Amino acid sequence: MKKAIIIGSSSGIGMQLAQVMSKDGFVLGLTGRRIELLDSLKDQLPTQAYTKHMDITNTNASIDCLNSLIDEMGGVDLIIVSAGTGYVNKNLEWKLEQETINTNVLGVTAIIDTSIRYFLNKKSGHLAAISSVASLRGSAECPSYNASKAYLSNYLEGIRCKIKKQNLDIAITDIKPGLVDTAMAKGDGLFWIMPLEKVAAQIYTALKKRKDQVYVTKRWAFLGFILKNLPRALYYKI
Repeated sequence: MKKAIIIGSSSGIGMQLAQVMSKDGFVLGLTGRRIELLDSLKDQLPTQAYTKHMDITNTNASIDCLNSLIDEMGGVDLIIVSAGTGYVNKNLEWKLEQETINTNVLGVTAIIDTSIRYFLNKKSGHLAAISSVASLRGSAECPSYNASKAYLSNYLEGIRCKIKKQNLDIAITDIKPGLVDTAMAKGDGLFWIMPLEKVAAQIYTALKKRKDQVYVTKRWAFLGFILKNLPRALYYKI
């Protein structure tokens, strides 16, 4: 049986991925802060699932939780980091910036570090994490969110470089969604909002191909190219 853990699977992309992967035969480990939602999801899945309460901002507890879940499942092949948060924070309220950093940087790094050390010891595996098209440029409205996703993409690339130098059978996938129809999509004038089902399907296809990086949906790769190469003078006016 194929085995995977999805960090942050009580809602959004993580929950939808769990449904897609379970239908394809995966035994799943599901973590999140809302255990009642995880247990409800578990009851809906056609394959076996394990649930664990996890708040990744409590890094020591989340590391212990992940290691415990891996042991309980008898090992895993794939770990997906889907946990994250972000706010429209025009007034730079520190509480919101701090929560974003604690979750998207400290918490996510602790999970990635633990996952990679497990796969290095195993000498095989697959780590994937949800960054964002927002990782490509800074944002006046969501400064810490965009910065945290840029950190995540660069951290994943650094880990990938480490793996490539050792020539190990470990894949690292950076998943860059655009705007997805979830509670995370915030702000005015949003466009190209993508249905969750389509996003999860494209992510799963990329995971099966063990891609290094994927934009979802595919049209966001075009917009990402424009954003990345737009002159600063023009970008400041957007």
